[in-house]
Amino acid sequence: MGPKPEIPKSRQRFGYPLMEHLNQRHPLLKLAMLIDWNAIDQAASDAFRSKRGRPATRPRLIAGLLYLKHAYDLSDEEVVWGWVENPYWQVFTGETYLQKEPPIDPSSLTRWRKRLGKAWMEELLAQTIKAAKRAAVIKDASAKKVIVDTTVMEKAIAHPTDSRLLERSREHLVKAAQECGLTLRQNYNREAPRLAMQIGRYAQARQLKRMKSVLRTLRTRVGRVHRDVERQIDKVPEHARAKLKELLSRTKRILAQKPKDKNKLYALHAPEVECISKGKARTPYEFGVKVSIVTTLKEGLVVGARSMPGNPYDGHTLYEALEQAEILSDVKPEMAFVDKGYRGVEIDGVQVWKSGQKRGVTRGLKTMIKRRSAIEPTIGHMKADGKLGRNWLKGALGDAMHAVLCGAGHNLRLIMRKLRLFYVEILRLLISRSRCSPSAAVIVLS
Repeated sequence: MGPKPEIPKSRQRFGYPLMEHLNQRHPLLKLAMLIDWNAIDQAASDAFRSKRGRPATRPRLIAGLLYLKHAYDLSDEEVVWGWVENPYWQVFTGETYLQKEPPIDPSSLTRWRKRLGKAWMEELLAQTIKAAKRAAVIKDASAKKVIVDTTVMEKAIAHPTDSRLLERSREHLVKAAQECGLTLRQNYNREAPRLAMQIGRYAQARQLKRMKSVLRTLRTRVGRVHRDVERQIDKVPEHARAKLKELLSRTKRILAQKPKDKNKLYALHAPEVECISKGKARTPYEFGVKVSIVTTLKEGLVVGARSMPGNPYDGHTLYEALEQAEILSDVKPEMAFVDKGYRGVEIDGVQVWKSGQKRGVTRGLKTMIKRRSAIEPTIGHMKADGKLGRNWLKGALGDAMHAVLCGAGHNLRLIMRKLRLFYVEILRLLISRSRCSPSAAVIVLS
């Protein structure tokens, strides 16, 4: 069934009218008028083709909640309950009268993300770029000169040690066997946790020989449970057999992997997690997925954010990153400024300038090349103020959607900052040019 149509204002007679009692100059209300909500609704309607069942929630409500979540670094539960408390958030999502109950269950956001997928999330990012143009944050030609860089979007997993992975595998196998009605010879529910704890103590004391000995014992215990469940796989009903086989294959992979294997499994529930080294002194290894970020050269607005699974070489991600930026901003990039990690890569129709490049560089180009490092604080703000620092969405699709939404949240923060400073400048101009007192100037503004 298609989404619910928006109720006409002529039929909304009961309730507490919001717009009459709110500050009309609030940045969030101005931002709501800059976003093309009809385009977002149209992009979401393609996913609802059935004419049966209950009508879906309005796409503007879901889009607004996702915008607010990533703009203010909130969880699904926090943004839904914050919506009840904040009337400005309600107006931003299209409400006219004050609402006193949560609009949806927080789990509905998960189902919407799964149903609409990455394409709709990219539409949300594209609408923030268009809103930035309407708010004069960027010009139409700003997307012709971009900065491209990669970072690591860490997954919400525990630090992957061998003892932790083995113990988690055993716990899940024992639990799955109980649910399927299998009888195990031994489950090691008392011995295995003690062994995992002892491994951690030996590692902290740097008693490596004892640690390796206990680790071998733990691996043997997990192997016994794995083989015991594998022998009884034919007794499992058909509807549960596929899930159990997947768990057995992942446990077998954990049992067989060596310390220096390239294709290791770092999380039992997230096999897509990769170990990436970016040369940082504090965090030499990060566990997640590589993400390519594209921003405008001058303003730092995000015009592209794309996950790159497989930990590819940075230069091999440049073409896809620029292609996404062209689609979302409707402007083909002409100049791309990158760091030295993009050596040896050329793109047809795009001038690629690298850090430290001196051949054929004029004075103006030298200034723009130095400007390349401006993307580093942008990525830092996306991780500290946004949600790029930790991804809680499941699977490779969750990585792709989360990266795009983090870019949209950063753009919203930039636009609201611009709108906030705009009214501050007006107030300052009124005070400086008028002979009246500052309090009178405030009265004029109101």
